Amino acid sequence: MDAAPRLDAPPAGPQELPADLTRALLAWAGGWSAMFWLDGRLDLANLALLLVLSSAVATLWLPGWLSAVASVLAVAAFNWAFVPPRHSFAVDLDQHALLLVSLLAVNAIVSALVVRQRRQAEAAHRMAARESRLRRWGDMLREADDPAALVGALQAALGEAAPQAVTVAVRQRLDAGPDDTSTLQAGEADDDQRAGLALCMREGRALGPGSGRHEEQPDLYLPLRGRGLTLGAALLHGGGRRRIDADLRPHLQALCDQLGTALQRASGEQQARRARELAQQQGVRNALLAAISHDYRTPLAAIMSAASALQEQAERLAPAQRRRLATAIVDEAEHLGRLTDNTLQLARLEAPGVVLCCDWESAEEIVGAVLRRARRRPQGERLRARLEPGLPLLWCDALRVSQLLENLADNALAYSPPAAPAEILVRRVDSQIMLAVRDRGPGIAPAWRERVFEVFQRGDEASRAQALEASRQGSGVGLAVCRAIARAHGGELKLRPRGHGGCAFEFLLPMRVAPPAAPPEDEAPSTPPAADATR
Repeated sequence: MDAAPRLDAPPAGPQELPADLTRALLAWAGGWSAMFWLDGRLDLANLALLLVLSSAVATLWLPGWLSAVASVLAVAAFNWAFVPPRHSFAVDLDQHALLLVSLLAVNAIVSALVVRQRRQAEAAHRMAARESRLRRWGDMLREADDPAALVGALQAALGEAAPQAVTVAVRQRLDAGPDDTSTLQAGEADDDQRAGLALCMREGRALGPGSGRHEEQPDLYLPLRGRGLTLGAALLHGGGRRRIDADLRPHLQALCDQLGTALQRASGEQQARRARELAQQQGVRNALLAAISHDYRTPLAAIMSAASALQEQAERLAPAQRRRLATAIVDEAEHLGRLTDNTLQLARLEAPGVVLCCDWESAEEIVGAVLRRARRRPQGERLRARLEPGLPLLWCDALRVSQLLENLADNALAYSPPAAPAEILVRRVDSQIMLAVRDRGPGIAPAWRERVFEVFQRGDEASRAQALEASRQGSGVGLAVCRAIARAHGGELKLRPRGHGGCAFEFLLPMRVAPPAAPPEDEAPSTPPAADATR
């Protein structure tokens, strides 16, 4: 908290008092000089007015008692110097007694009024300083991410308002019960003072002098109160020996309550955030289970139907029918495998500290394996590949890159018209290798070009309507898995609309320089992913 003058401190100290006395003495000296200079030119009543003026001006810088003493001495000196008979304290009761009594009364009234106004100005100054302190303290708490880190700032604010040693203790666990005494403390405290802090936190009420409870204690304890909850306490050392003004105590309590309210608000926000995270996790879990159960139902039913037909009617079926049923079982099993791989890979790649099994791989072999697997499925013959000649080896996890391309290829075939081809393109782009899957489908609306990479998102209604197999679109995790695989390789997966319709999903893989030396003959080369290696 910014340092500010301690406006709640006692009246001016020894360093300020000589300056005030100097100003008052100058006022008196000027007045007396004027009276002596005008003596003989003005009558006694006018000289008395100069005395009243000098007293009023000097009172601006003098304490009340000193101003009264100075006024009495000034009237006595005026009687000695100017009232006949001069140079004596004799007074003509008929002529001058009323004048001197009036001077004393007027000086006393003026001094009292000036002192009262000065005190009111000082009180207003103190109130303004307290209001400013509360406002700055509230701004600091509002902007703080963790109000518990401002325990030291509250200690400084209380010490600024009441110039004495301060200790602040805050509960370490804001959601703990009243019997939990573990605290985060700023400042020193002995065993008795720590017991007092614990009692103040437990009861939620002030203790010590002026509080109405345990008045015999030398220290003042103030609770850090929230709404129906006390989250800490502040200790003002020596509050009994240096008694705190009654109008200052509410200000100190307000500073404490502001931190207590901020701590309670932060605790509530933290609990709400945890509840939202748990609800979100539960929602994702429920959605995942629902999507998986829905997407597994169709291929399992097809497998069960084909297997039952083979089991019960194999002798009565023609060889072509048996092959067709067996092919259906294989296709549906591969589809189940892809769904399972996508779900498991998404969970693994989003876990912290994931490690890829990278090696130097050939782009031609990876793409060839993807083509072989794709063409064994319906509509797979529409998938084409085009690779730039002379591509370098890729430093990647071949299994996961194959899964990325296969997911993108399945997506392109599902959302493209029946006669439209899909293409795998691999080429250099600056210092990266771009592996892209392009289609001639309906495209994706601009508002969905980022959302399709989120889990359980399948594009807008127009693009979903173009899918050939709506029941087999998957659980909506395929593109999310692809982006996770791309980012795990240090690259990025982007969607780019094509000029004449369709989409291009482009995986930009950072290009590394392969080691020039060939591996030793006795070391087996890395095996490219075969057609069934990913299942």
